[in-house]
Amino acid sequence: MAVTPFLTKAQQPLLLYSRQGCCLCEGLEQRLRRLDLSAIAPPLVLEVIDIDAPGTDPALKARYDLEVPVLALASMPLPRVSPRLDGDGLYAWLQRACSSALGSD
Repeated sequence: MAVTPFLTKAQQPLLLYSRQGCCLCEGLEQRLRRLDLSAIAPPLVLEVIDIDAPGTDPALKARYDLEVPVLALASMPLPRVSPRLDGDGLYAWLQRACSSALGSD
């Protein structure tokens, strides 16, 4: 079961729908944790949701079962991120994706 970090009013949760043992999921989580998500506009806080964990909404598992890893912001899935993006490239991609998802292009 995922633990929701404490959010300030300005922060947005960046949801990572994931599962244990998935190398793509674990790799994306590690790369995201190395970024300063609080410097993105709006500031983000990573929340990892294991779709296989007991107590997880069965609708989430059904929706993302074959799709993980999936990133979402404001309950809207973001485009699939390349597993090759890291560091500055991932940061820039995330900034653009969040800007588009929140309609601030």
